[in-house]
Amino acid sequence: MQDGLNTLPQLAANHVPLSPISLLQRAARIYPGRVAVIHGARRLTYAQMAERSHRLAAALRGAGIAPGEVVAVLAPNIPEMLEAHYGVPMAGAVLLTINIRLDAAAIGFILRHSGAKLLLVDREFAPVARVALAGLEAPPPVIDIADPEGPVGEPLGATDYEAFLAGGDPAAPVRMPEDEWEAIALSYTSGTTGDPKGVVTHHRGAYLNACGNALAFGLSPRSVYLWTLPMFHCNGWTYTWAVTLQGGTHVCLRRVEPAAIFAAVAEHGVTHMCAAPVVLTMLIHAPEAVKRRPAAPVNIATGGAAPPSPVIARMEEMGFAVTHLYGLTECYGPATICLWQPGLEEMPLPEKSAFMARQGVNHPMLEEAGVLDPATMQPVPRDGATLGEIMLRGNTVMKGYLRNGRANEAAFAGGWFHTGDLGVLHPDGYIEVKDRAKDIVISGGENISTLEVEEVLYAHPAIMEAAVVAAPDEKWGEVPHAFVTPAPDKEAPTEAEVIAWCRARLAHFKCPKRVTFGPLPKTSTGKVQKFELRRQLRG
Repeated sequence: MQDGLNTLPQLAANHVPLSPISLLQRAARIYPGRVAVIHGARRLTYAQMAERSHRLAAALRGAGIAPGEVVAVLAPNIPEMLEAHYGVPMAGAVLLTINIRLDAAAIGFILRHSGAKLLLVDREFAPVARVALAGLEAPPPVIDIADPEGPVGEPLGATDYEAFLAGGDPAAPVRMPEDEWEAIALSYTSGTTGDPKGVVTHHRGAYLNACGNALAFGLSPRSVYLWTLPMFHCNGWTYTWAVTLQGGTHVCLRRVEPAAIFAAVAEHGVTHMCAAPVVLTMLIHAPEAVKRRPAAPVNIATGGAAPPSPVIARMEEMGFAVTHLYGLTECYGPATICLWQPGLEEMPLPEKSAFMARQGVNHPMLEEAGVLDPATMQPVPRDGATLGEIMLRGNTVMKGYLRNGRANEAAFAGGWFHTGDLGVLHPDGYIEVKDRAKDIVISGGENISTLEVEEVLYAHPAIMEAAVVAAPDEKWGEVPHAFVTPAPDKEAPTEAEVIAWCRARLAHFKCPKRVTFGPLPKTSTGKVQKFELRRQLRG
């Protein structure tokens, strides 16, 4: 039977591959005159944003970019970065957003490993990009972005972004994915080694996670979203697409500074924003002269290092409604959310804040988030005490790591994605992270490989042994702390000398903020006991 329950055919009329490309096309049809983007004095309507994105797609195809090829962008939260989230996939290409805080060596590795065919660069970051490109055998051509809100800078490429856009036909047909499993983006995240891993995500997952964000965070056509979260962080946790889904307004912010944030909230009537806990701390400790209490509560979602409950409490007192998220680049950003429960408002603020500091339950479009015993792959008891590994599965988990079969095998073992984070499951089913199975330091939302920092320390001629662990930090959530054993035959370096050594060889945010000298605690087999070092820091 051809017309039975499970034999009816899949047709163009009843099946369309899911892609966030369609979200901008819909917004431009429904809200053509609505202000889509605010950046300084610039205003773009959804009709204009769609036209510019279409032009970008056509220009990329005209430049020889083929479907499946990688287009990289090195830029802060500016309209051009937002347009790339649509124009690049509209051309059938894969978007690579590069962390603007990285050093030239890391950027060079990413460009080389990804095989990027074109690089869009904001002029402020041309100097570091120039050094990165110089180390490549076949550097990609460069398109310069001259943002009126940024420094003038020297051009790096032969073509200006606006001129590039002008060469694209806005009426040219958009390439929708033939298969929603096609790659839409490539993001690099630090693992347990110094070289970052390339996380490949697909159109289906991006679409679904954007829908989940809009649903979970209460976005609407009246929403005004402030870009305090970097768009280069796993595509802005897919809010680059989620805000557009609802026809909200994107307010771009080139630099995350308290005065600019408070001013933008007041001037534009910001309703939603996302940020790492370090930004919350920054707002709390901002000078009183720049603080402004919002006219209405501002919804702020935070993730990365878990925000301490006192931080959540202080933000609530200042007029910000905090939503706590947990996730990774491998799952498009948010994977769990600390959802509201009946009676939450009646809780005393300290108790409420402690509850809100949990990582919560699975995000709306994630099939399942669990805490499992990695040895048995069975769920741990819901007792709030038994440690297990946080694992995820569903449509908003990455395709895998680019050209890294061994890492993929480990990441997907047993039918779940292994996050490497340890947590407990409370009786109400809410997850709480307790420790990191991997020794990654998450500082201000940035992943820092301790092994990468240790390698630099070991290269110092006066250092015999070194270990790096996360130290709690009021501003950044956590920062790298180095424990160093000086070489017995050399003059011991000072703390300032060790930090300067690292700053000359690493991106500054990766460098230790403090250094402790002395012998390192070890197991009988000679392995450094990092848990003991963390205990020392906790006092």
